Amino acid sequence: MNVLIAVCGAISLVLTVFSMKRRRQNRELESHSITPEALHTLMKANHEVLVFDVRRPLDLLIDLESIPGSTRIPPTEFLENHSLIPKDKETVFYCTCPGDETARRIVHQALRMGFSGVKLLKGGLPAWKGKGYSVVKYGTPFHLDTRT
Repeated sequence: MNVLIAVCGAISLVLTVFSMKRRRQNRELESHSITPEALHTLMKANHEVLVFDVRRPLDLLIDLESIPGSTRIPPTEFLENHSLIPKDKETVFYCTCPGDETARRIVHQALRMGFSGVKLLKGGLPAWKGKGYSVVKYGTPFHLDTRT
């Protein structure tokens, strides 16, 4: 009986620590997020901001539109070669994943590597389009590398 109580206590402790870590990460990412409205305002004011489309190749096949002026960079390329993105520039990443999963992973990795001005576009491309902001047709050929 005592062993069962100890095991349950240990499991409870692990779950609590995991939950606290997850909440801390979410708060950190929240401070490194930008709304579609705020990004649109910056872009209209010709504020220098780099915008990167980090959708996975299969996600790109579903929706061939992108935010005007954005550059597509496959997530695996950024994770393998961080020098593709300047560390000292204001940079916004977006995707179309539920919960902005891919862009969150990229922003989290960039923050760990010392990038200072990285942000996640809240809601990604769907939120941008939902506000009625313009999009352009993505026409650059790409490789269907399905690694993530």
